[in-house]
Amino acid sequence: MLRRSVCWMLARHTFFLSAISNRPVQFLIGLILLLLLYANISSSTQYRQQITTQNYYRELVRNHWEEMPDKHPHRMAHYGYIAFRSIDPLSLFDRGIDNYAGNAIFLEAHKQNTVNFSEAGLSTGLLRFGEITQSMVLQLLVPLLMFFIGFGAIAADRENGTLKILFSQGTSWKELLLGKSLGLWLIGILFLLVGMLLLVGTSLFIPELEMNSDWWVRVLVLLLLYSIYFWIIAAITSWVSASSKSAKLALVSLIGIWLLMGIILPRAIQSGASWVFPAPSKIHFDSMVEQELIKKGDSHDPNDPYYKALKDSVLRAHNVSTIEELPFNYSGFQMKEGERISTELYNKQMAVLMGIYKKQNNLSSLTGWVNPFVPIRLCSMSFAGTDFSSYTRFQEEAESYRYRLAQQMNDWQIQYISNKKPTPGEKGPAISRDFWKVFPEFTYPSTSWKQGLNEAGYSVLMLLAWFLFSLWLLIFRSQKLNAL
Repeated sequence: MLRRSVCWMLARHTFFLSAISNRPVQFLIGLILLLLLYANISSSTQYRQQITTQNYYRELVRNHWEEMPDKHPHRMAHYGYIAFRSIDPLSLFDRGIDNYAGNAIFLEAHKQNTVNFSEAGLSTGLLRFGEITQSMVLQLLVPLLMFFIGFGAIAADRENGTLKILFSQGTSWKELLLGKSLGLWLIGILFLLVGMLLLVGTSLFIPELEMNSDWWVRVLVLLLLYSIYFWIIAAITSWVSASSKSAKLALVSLIGIWLLMGIILPRAIQSGASWVFPAPSKIHFDSMVEQELIKKGDSHDPNDPYYKALKDSVLRAHNVSTIEELPFNYSGFQMKEGERISTELYNKQMAVLMGIYKKQNNLSSLTGWVNPFVPIRLCSMSFAGTDFSSYTRFQEEAESYRYRLAQQMNDWQIQYISNKKPTPGEKGPAISRDFWKVFPEFTYPSTSWKQGLNEAGYSVLMLLAWFLFSLWLLIFRSQKLNAL
């Protein structure tokens, strides 16, 4: 029979006497709280700077686009546009891959460029060692503190004989493990609540940050997931302490677990996944796309076999002998066909590349079944909108926008530009600048909680499996332990 009063008594003893009243632990708690505060201030400062910079250049790009004079549509297609990846409001909490992935891409006709201007690329090499964020503190430093506080929770009682006294008074292993775990879990919850309060408080003072219902749902989901994570850490700590013959052995074991699962294993698996599923370099990828285009034809070459056959078929269909007799601009028609073909070839190669990256990520995420540090990291990035999927969604949206822009310019050329070449001294064909304002501005919405759940579903399942395993470990495996 599990007595809740005994569990709460042991939890209070662990929380207040082992942690809150312990001078060295008080210092560590204060240090981590300061790190949470620093992470919050630095993230909010960086967020404000990025938002200000991005809004300035987004407006500048749009103004330049709309203020362009009367031009030939194809020239505007090559003039291009710059698409900016919106910064997710919850990047304040978890930066994810944002610092390493680019946030702007130049869009132009017939060419797909890469996303550029990442923080890591524009910063010193120190950023590549990691950045102090609230998520990093909660994922790595708080568990380390819980290990430090809880390593002797049961092992020390075994060494000084207190464990025998507890059992002689009727305390069971089940009550002891659950009570100690609950006390350690409350320590983790303390930091989690402080971190979330800092996040909400800071967000209230950032005018550009929209705290809508979706934002609140994602915050609450993160609160729940991190609560489950800290229970898993607390249960592991209690179990290792109860299974160890001495407190020293428990401390060494827990530090080893932290180093292996939190630092070494994730990086080793990422490197291993890249080795098992190697991705082509940027140069190799571009060359593959170029080779496919060469096989298909060059839309800028009037003598290209494919496009010469296309021209002949169009002339026959309209029962005319020259391009000048066509009721539309043939050059724009040819450019439109070339854009369609090049985009299809690019998307085909990009799908292959994304498939390789997906295999790498899937292999890395599989280690979450043996490492609880992995699923919480993946869940955190997914709901913060800073994971790899949010980055690829931006690429897809930007490419879709680029294709619409190029084809719109081709359509305007087909409709409004004459096939007749201007005579010497005559101004070249152009359309009114009013057309540029008609084409909509690029927008990229923040991640919704449904998108986050869709991307993090597998990781959430792993986290729940770890939670059930921790309960099984404390409740059913407790019978295998002994007090000696």
